[in-house]
Formats: sequence, C-alpha cells, structure tokens
Amino acid sequence: MNRLDGKVALISGGSRGIGGATAKLMVEAGAKVVIGDVLESQGRETAKALGDAAVFIRLDVTQEADWDAAVALAEEKFGGLDILVNNAGLFLGRDFMDVTMEEWNKLAAVNMTGVWLGTKQCVDALRRAGEKSPKGSAIVNLASIAGLVGSELDPLYSMTKGGVTLFTKSTALNLARKGYSIRVNSIHPGVIQTDMGDQTFVARAEQTGSNNVDKARDVAVSTHPIGRLGVPEDIANGIVFLASDDSSFMTGAGMVVDGGVTAR
Repeated sequence: MNRLDGKVALISGGSRGIGGATAKLMVEAGAKVVIGDVLESQGRETAKALGDAAVFIRLDVTQEADWDAAVALAEEKFGGLDILVNNAGLFLGRDFMDVTMEEWNKLAAVNMTGVWLGTKQCVDALRRAGEKSPKGSAIVNLASIAGLVGSELDPLYSMTKGGVTLFTKSTALNLARKGYSIRVNSIHPGVIQTDMGDQTFVARAEQTGSNNVDKARDVAVSTHPIGRLGVPEDIANGIVFLASDDSSFMTGAGMVVDGGVTAR
C-alpha cells in the first residue's frame, strides 16, 4: 500500500516541516526525490540524510528558470518526473487591514504564483511520465483548512489557499480534458507543529492582546476534536497516498487532514 517504487518526485519547500517529512516518507516508499527550497543549507542536509535517493536544488517557486532547472535535474538524474508536490508556502498571521502591498505581493507570489508556475513548468514532464505508467502521474497541492473555511487570524492566507483549492479542481479538469494522464488533488492540513504552526500561536497571542503564546497554543489544541495538534508526518502520509497509485481514481479532490476542526 502507498508504494512509490520507481517513481520520481519534486517537492517544493522540501527542506523541513511537512516538505521534509514528505521527502523522507517518499524515499522510504521507494521513490527518488528532488528537494527544492530557498533554504539551501537545510535542504542539502535533508537530501544528504536521505542518501542517493534524494538530491537538493535551490528553488524559488516564483522563478520559471528555477522550476525548469529542477525538472531538468529530475529527468537527468532520475530519469523522469512522476510526482509534483507544490508544498512551499507562507503565513502572515496579520489582519488584512495591517498588511502592506509588499507583504501581500510576497504572500501571493509564493502561495499562488508558485503553485501555478510549478504546475505549468512541470506538466510536460509529468505528461511524458504519465504516458508510460498505467496509473499516470500526480500533482499534490498543499492547501489548508483555511482554504475551505475562513481564517480569522489571516484572511489573506485564506484567500491564497482558497485559490489553491479551486486551482486544483480546475487544473484536474483541464488536464483531463486534454487527455493528459495527470491527477491533481489537494491536501488541507489543520494546525501542524511546524515553524508555520508556531507562527499561528504567536499571531493569535498578538491579535488577542494576551501575548501568551502557550495559552494560544492551548486554544488551538482545543479546536481539534481529536485532542492534539498535527505533526508533519500526519500530512506526509496523506501526500504519499495522493501521490501513489492507490489514489488512482481521485482527481480534483481535497483531502482534509485536520483532526476534526472542519467537522464542527
């Protein structure tokens, strides 16, 4: 189950957190992985720890040339590209009234432009690989529960992740119409214990005026009926499933992995 033997994946933002956990799990599942990130030292360390099955490349998701270089590396070193994980993302944790144009442009560039550009620049390689596989290729986009319901902490983050949610559905239909054997699905985490997750606690503490980060964390835990926050491996498991042939009848779908938050 959830095996990736013989497959090659490209993961943006793959040096740490959810991306790093996904890279590790994919290698364990039999894949070769290209880790793309702007965090070069961490990215190289992550790739080194995974051995010959992983390689790092600097990837700014807003730059076409970086994506082209990452795709070329996947094809030259590992023989193709079967899986794209659009994982790189930013979180502001700010009221939309307080955000500057510069901050918005950066958020939108990574969270939305990066997903569009990654998909656009990888489609040809994914199509070529999909033609050789009975189950095709796969794109997994990292959205968020904030792309399904409103985020009171960061409406602009919700706006970008809502865009990812509908871009996923639209590209799934678009690629199917073109006859490409590429499935496109999204995954929607709840609050995960990563650097970005920690930012949400700080943001909540600041916006409520308490400046008590521990209390903000407790509040976040209380919103998860399952009784705990998520860890990167919880999301990585879902990503590997969506990337594997076990999900071959899924496209245009959103997998919610949120500890029950959106069930309320």
